[in-house]
Amino acid sequence: MISRLRGTIVARTPTELTIDVNGVGYQVSVPLSTSEAVGGQKGEVTLLTHMHVREDSLQLYGFSTEAERETFRMLISVSGIGPKLAQGILSGIRVDELREAVGTGNLPLLGSVPGVGKKTAERLVLELRGRMAESTPATAAGPASSRQLKVRSEAVVAMMSLGHTRAAAEKAIQAAVSESHGAGYTLEEILKKALAHTTK
Repeated sequence: MISRLRGTIVARTPTELTIDVNGVGYQVSVPLSTSEAVGGQKGEVTLLTHMHVREDSLQLYGFSTEAERETFRMLISVSGIGPKLAQGILSGIRVDELREAVGTGNLPLLGSVPGVGKKTAERLVLELRGRMAESTPATAAGPASSRQLKVRSEAVVAMMSLGHTRAAAEKAIQAAVSESHGAGYTLEEILKKALAHTTK
């Protein structure tokens, strides 16, 4: 079981990194918060990982903090939530905000996360409230606010609805976000810039 990787990023999309570890490339799926946390690093990076095993595949998920990994593992223990949805949830809301929302039963906030409907939000509260309260307090990972992460996630969905592939949408949005140099942005602003990149 692979629990940690230390190596060099050799390829990336906003939700996937390829880490070269002594000549072996590991493909790792990551939430947007982790992608942004390690995105500007030069040289070696370290990721905590979770290996998801299925009959037909092995998939690595990577995180910049133990709080993210622990929360991911809690999420996939909830009935109806697989690793891809858990990754999406962590891309749409900060770990500390997620835990606070679960602890207080804030269904509107949970339901605002892309991919999480009313029933899923209710299951999160029902199954995780006690466990999250007992776990180690979470710390935020990455420079982006939860609002900006949510905007990026919504922008990907919007571009896919316009006929772009997920990979093309993520690449264009990453380029648009880079142009903002850390400044805040609205969904309309990021979409306008991203769409401009698809025509270049």
